[in-house]
Amino acid sequence: MTLSHNGTGSPRIGIVHERFTEFGGSEAVVGEFLETWPDAPVFAPIVDPDGIRPPLTTVHDTWLSRAHAATGRRSHAPLLPFVPRALRRLPLRGRFDAVLISHHAFATQAVFATDAPTIVYVHTPARWAWDPEFRAQEAGGRAGQLALTALGRLARRAELRAAPELTHIVANSHAVAARIRDWWGRPSTVINPPVQVDDFTPDPAIAREDFFLVAGRLVPYKRPDLAIRAAQRAGVRLVVLGDGRFRAQLDGIAGAETTFLGATPFDVLLDMYRRCRALLMPGIEDFGIVPVEAMACGTPVLAVDQGGALDTVRAGTTGEYVAHGSDEHVIHGLAEAMRRFDPMAYDPAAIRTHAMTFSPKAFRANIADTVATTLDNA
Repeated sequence: MTLSHNGTGSPRIGIVHERFTEFGGSEAVVGEFLETWPDAPVFAPIVDPDGIRPPLTTVHDTWLSRAHAATGRRSHAPLLPFVPRALRRLPLRGRFDAVLISHHAFATQAVFATDAPTIVYVHTPARWAWDPEFRAQEAGGRAGQLALTALGRLARRAELRAAPELTHIVANSHAVAARIRDWWGRPSTVINPPVQVDDFTPDPAIAREDFFLVAGRLVPYKRPDLAIRAAQRAGVRLVVLGDGRFRAQLDGIAGAETTFLGATPFDVLLDMYRRCRALLMPGIEDFGIVPVEAMACGTPVLAVDQGGALDTVRAGTTGEYVAHGSDEHVIHGLAEAMRRFDPMAYDPAAIRTHAMTFSPKAFRANIADTVATTLDNA
């Protein structure tokens, strides 16, 4: 491994993240970076105290955090046009042997703030910038469409400007690697993100019940509406866990077969994973943490055959695929899969064994090897 500037065998790593405005999968990835390099300072343009959790305690932010606080932290969206410049001005130069960047829209701009090799972990290139269909789903009306279109142009320019300068690119799934290839013109390696699989375990004392499950944020791109319509068509029970801006629309289409539990504590989520016949994954995810959590409980997954599901679901062993296509095509496929689904055809132990390959320990080992190899080749 390349020696650090202070003469030790441990490289000096700086970590850059897009923003800490809420805690989700990408923030959990940064937490695992810190578990790997505990002394690494973390930088982000916008930081909300509610968006950080241990092991992360301190983040070096910018004036955008103060602007976010001054507006009551209602939304970070109006500040996004200022984020690329803030990232390019981060105080990174001359301080690190490598800079590790966590990216899903603008974070790659930090490459212009450092003279060190950069390793970027791409949760996804900005889908709302590159994919018009995805942008239309997320825009929420004409005004939102116009604003997101303008911001998308900025994001595309920023990503294309930074892409040639990045030393090594890591994708969180093979679907994301394909986007990086098609949109950035760069190759990448795949390291799936960490899932806290040890928190999710089977319980042989709990019997499977006669319902299917949807869990996670209720937002358009996850397509919970398709699961609800498929459950109606199949005449099967569906439980929906989670909340979000799509909830009101979902209430309007759901029938008596669907039960909404809203945002629930961990113990309820775990119990539902253990009791349901199968988890449904009707949307196209970049990776998809929820299916792996369910599989860690020995629960099979019915997923559309695109996106991160191709990395996580093993047809015939951990679940089944439904062919992608039009909304009607997916609804029909999910309904048929639920009608004929037999949970006894799956071995919970084999499902859990597969889920364990996505453990934080495996992730830390893979990312550490990637950083070491990048430094050796720099």
